[in-house]
Amino acid sequence: MIIIPVKSGESIERALKKYKRKYEKTGVVKEIRTRQQYDKPSRINREQRLKAIYVQQLRDKAEI
Repeated sequence: MIIIPVKSGESIERALKKYKRKYEKTGVVKEIRTRQQYDKPSRINREQRLKAIYVQQLRDKAEI
C-alpha cells in the first residue's frame, strides 16, 4: 500500500503527482507489462546483451 502524507493546504493535484511518482517507482506497471506474454530466457539474455553493447558504445563515444 502506498501512503502519501498530505500537508494541510496542499492541492490535490500536487498529492496526485506525488502518488503517481511513488507508484512508478514501485515498478508495478512495468512488471504487469512483462507478465502479459512469456519471453524465453534466451530472448531475455539476448536483449540484455544488445542493450549492454549499445550502452558501451555510447560510453565509448562520450570518452572521445
